[in-house]
Amino acid sequence: MAEETPPVDDMHYEQLAQDALRGVIRSALERAAGPDGIPGAHHFYITFKTRAPGVSVPPDVIAKYPDEMTVVLQHQYWDLKVEQNRFSVMLKFGGMPKVLAMPYA
Repeated sequence: MAEETPPVDDMHYEQLAQDALRGVIRSALERAAGPDGIPGAHHFYITFKTRAPGVSVPPDVIAKYPDEMTVVLQHQYWDLKVEQNRFSVMLKFGGMPKVLAMPYA
């Protein structure tokens, strides 16, 4: 029996799904950036590569997390700014405010 060649995905469904998921994340962060913040006990765990293209992390934070880090947005975050392709947020590290920015990747 001959193997069938899988059909070509001319619709690019995988890319459509990834774009939709980025939209969900962006919408949730927009709500979190609003005047009421994150509702109830909700929170976001955000894991990212600290040296990935488009990521902005202060050098002293990269020194502690040279490859990857996870941040939690729940109660103590400030200046959450949500843009079309990226977001930024101020968090405190050792009591010092630091701004992190990253794309929705």
